[in-house]
Amino acid sequence: MPDYLLTTSPQMAKRHARHKRFQWYGRIAIAISISFMVLMFTAIFFRGIGAFQKTMVAVDVQFTESQIDPSGKREDVSLKQANYKPILLQGLQQVVPEATDRRDRNQLYKILSNGAAFDLGERVAKNPDLIGTSKRVWVAASSEVDLYVKGKIDPEVPEDRRRLKNQDIAWIEKLREAGQLKRKFNTTFFTSGDSRQPEMAGILSAALGSFFSLLICFIIAFPLGILTAVYLEEYAKKSRLTDIIEVNINNLAAVPSIVFGLLGLAIFLNFFQLPRSTPLVGGMVLALMTLPTIIIASRSILRSVPQATRDAALGLGASKTQTTFHHVVPLAMPGMLTGTILGMARALGETAPLLMIGMVAFIVDVPKGVTDVATALPVQIFLWADSPEKGFVELTSAAIMVLLVFLILMNVFAVYLRRKLERRW
Repeated sequence: MPDYLLTTSPQMAKRHARHKRFQWYGRIAIAISISFMVLMFTAIFFRGIGAFQKTMVAVDVQFTESQIDPSGKREDVSLKQANYKPILLQGLQQVVPEATDRRDRNQLYKILSNGAAFDLGERVAKNPDLIGTSKRVWVAASSEVDLYVKGKIDPEVPEDRRRLKNQDIAWIEKLREAGQLKRKFNTTFFTSGDSRQPEMAGILSAALGSFFSLLICFIIAFPLGILTAVYLEEYAKKSRLTDIIEVNINNLAAVPSIVFGLLGLAIFLNFFQLPRSTPLVGGMVLALMTLPTIIIASRSILRSVPQATRDAALGLGASKTQTTFHHVVPLAMPGMLTGTILGMARALGETAPLLMIGMVAFIVDVPKGVTDVATALPVQIFLWADSPEKGFVELTSAAIMVLLVFLILMNVFAVYLRRKLERRW
């Protein structure tokens, strides 16, 4: 064998060296990206994991009829609106008897959540037989107590730099020693709407608002996007008009989302006078934003269907419409669904367009339909992140975790659908 085939030229050695360096550059870039992603997820996890538990306080309650229902009529409204604060305070004073004057009593009651009396009223209204009995009930602690129990308030910090005073901490420790303090799974986070108090706030209202908005988005964007893609790819002849339409669709896919919010504000709210802060309008705005993505993805999938499929159908006597909707579209449908799911996953995480149509309002009630006032999960995260209450820091990270779970599930479902149903040519 000639020697020139056994030796490597300097130029070839340099090319191999550049190739190896480029490979390492790519690996380093991927490692850095993964590191930042892991760092972000780790920070969110450790900040938000505590929100899935909340501190409960056991109170020995005397359900005295003279305080709860003096009339004895057992009406739901009167039972719910009764003054339960003295009853709860009496139970706390059994553990902390030294809180006798008015100031100390009010301070002692602040160990409990502001919603404790309301929750107790709900229990009595559901079970009036409690009246006249004594029972230990578990009610939510205040946000400050919850943070202290979780170790997020340092008692070594000077008293004037924390909201919990030394006296409050002493009372909390008395309750802990008496076995009247525990942590349990925070069901309120998943079953309640928003609240000014962190221990009473939940994501149910925002989650349903996002669900209804995505439902409207899918109902509008999916059929319009599919039909537009089919027409442009299978029926429309090449002309200046179709070129203009294609350019505008591609441009709309890159338009900032807040522009669609301004469009929805001008058209849906100001011109058509549709109700503000509703999933109906939110879904329509998200549909406008998602439509270009669905059209572009669907056209790409339609192009991937072999021309032989069309020729075979036409050769057997099928019409253009039969060929398109009986053969081409069914083969392209898995890819179209995948593009739609990915587009809706992007819409799920959008905040800016929803802010422009008023879905930034403080919503306590849980929406029951698309015309009820609601907010969305990303907007709820935005509101909590802007709140000065320290307890909302946990809730913000926990809501981000829930949103990320939904986004990951939607993307995994899109990948599964593509692999399960797609045809390889």
